[in-house]
Amino acid sequence: MAWAWLALAGALEVVWVVLLKRADGFTRLWPSLGCVAGMAGSFWFMSQALRTLPMGTVYAVWTGIGAAGALVWGIAMEGEPLTAVRVVCVVLILAGVAGLKLGA
Repeated sequence: MAWAWLALAGALEVVWVVLLKRADGFTRLWPSLGCVAGMAGSFWFMSQALRTLPMGTVYAVWTGIGAAGALVWGIAMEGEPLTAVRVVCVVLILAGVAGLKLGA
């Protein structure tokens, strides 16, 4: 169950990062509130994963999911550039996340 908590924490990290951009420096109410709620949910789910999994693994996987998810969102929804270097880097991040799961 800890890995499910961690996956939810990572997914919410992507949500709050997207909303953070839309909050425009916390000057827009609804994206700002959504961002804070996403942060709270992400941290809560991460805290549940930390009950069972090693701290270093949890943090690395959480940030990996968030970084890869934010990059994919940026490319797919925000018109950010899709380059070979960016794709290779995301693949490396995901390979690291998979390796940490296998080693935990």
